[in-house]
Amino acid sequence: MGFISTNDGTEIFYKDWGGGQPVVFSHGWPLNADTWDDQLNLVASHGYRAIAHDRRGHGRSAQPWHGNDMDTYADDLAQLIETLDLHDVVLVGHSTGGGEVTRYIGRHGTARVAKAVLLGAVPPLMLKTDDNPQGLPIEVFDGIRAGVAADRSQFYAELSLPFFGFNRPGAVVSQGLRDSFWMWSMQVGLKGALDCIRAFSETDFTEDLKRFDVPTLIAHGDDDQIVPIAASALETVKIVKDARLKVYPGAPHGLVGSYKDEFNADLLTFLSS
Repeated sequence: MGFISTNDGTEIFYKDWGGGQPVVFSHGWPLNADTWDDQLNLVASHGYRAIAHDRRGHGRSAQPWHGNDMDTYADDLAQLIETLDLHDVVLVGHSTGGGEVTRYIGRHGTARVAKAVLLGAVPPLMLKTDDNPQGLPIEVFDGIRAGVAADRSQFYAELSLPFFGFNRPGAVVSQGLRDSFWMWSMQVGLKGALDCIRAFSETDFTEDLKRFDVPTLIAHGDDDQIVPIAASALETVKIVKDARLKVYPGAPHGLVGSYKDEFNADLLTFLSS
């Protein structure tokens, strides 16, 4: 584990486990690299080098006032990859992290990239517009901003329910997972959290997706209440050439239960293919 310093002096925390082909994980909002620990341990145990960082403003990374936008997130990821001199990288991004991975490829290309995985990812565009009628209306994201600004602790506690599908009838609720979600969420700075809402909801990744030229796995639950599949994965697979789409019936946004087990197996298969 360590830190890198970006061009604007922001300290970015990362963990680095194992050895072999590098697999770099980008986390969702409002979490941090710890959400990937199961997958980091999994791939490192199977002969890969597992790396995950805390996005600027999140977790153990610095909390700058500026730069909480998708271009800078992608440039931070690029600096991590370049500082560690990684090649033949497999990029794995969940939710907002999927946007970060997509913008990285859009801005920096695939010279260092072997494959990509977009899990419950926000591209091509979450916001409803005239050209994107299946997106979510701006009022949804205004509500998220208002909830975070008014009482972020309570908001994050309640968000864990739909995030993991724990609000569905018959769901087996893990209080420990809910508590972990709250703890990770409370580590993001308020400024970074609010800015990131705009970044993940209003960034259009369509042109970035057109630059994908590596094998890509698009994985998504069809009961995702945070990033609905219709405006995300089902549109992304139309844009990314030769992408493979894996839909998990009944699965929520966050990795939990049998969904996590199935994704982990799919991830290992994709890495070795």
